[in-house]
Amino acid sequence: MLPEMVNEFGKAFVETSWMMGIAVAFAIITGVPLGIALFVTSEGMFWQNRFMQNVAGTIINIIRSIPFIILLVVLIPFTKLILGTTMGPAAASVSLTVAAIPFYARLVETSLREIDKGVIEAAESCGASPWLIIKEVLLPEARSGMIAGLTVTVISLLSYSAMAGIVGGGGIGDLAIRFGYYRFQNDVMIATVIILVVLVQLIQFIGDRAARAVDKR
Repeated sequence: MLPEMVNEFGKAFVETSWMMGIAVAFAIITGVPLGIALFVTSEGMFWQNRFMQNVAGTIINIIRSIPFIILLVVLIPFTKLILGTTMGPAAASVSLTVAAIPFYARLVETSLREIDKGVIEAAESCGASPWLIIKEVLLPEARSGMIAGLTVTVISLLSYSAMAGIVGGGGIGDLAIRFGYYRFQNDVMIATVIILVVLVQLIQFIGDRAARAVDKR
């Protein structure tokens, strides 16, 4: 059965990479602007807006408070509506994306809060516009923290993607359930755990190196 299992592992790895790639892409595209918006509308910033802070913060906190396995089930009708199916990695990526965006947005906001306020005030005193401050001050200063936050997000999504197998999302988690749990093949279960551990270590290593490379301190 070795050739068959090698093919199954290869297929599962591709499915996991596909669903995670979609979720990470949307987390960056949407989470970064959302995190910046949360920061620049906070108290004392140039676009202070308490209403937006309350609304956006509440929505983000609600989504983050829902366990991912429950979020998977809750979003099944929405996934069916937009994709026409609830099976496969593309369908699982919907739940992963919904979980990833608020998670990464909060990490982006946290990275921005670590910036020395004196740097922002100096840019404002020089007459820099808000958009220029975002582009030339906030993003460059927070790059290292944002990359570190993205690393945490990707690792979290990897563990979430394993749960997606429960609802037919495919990937490594689905392989572990079908072979390791239903067929009592403990060797398959152990192999999937080893693969996940190696992937986490690799992602963390790359993320740490990238964060250090752009750190200006």
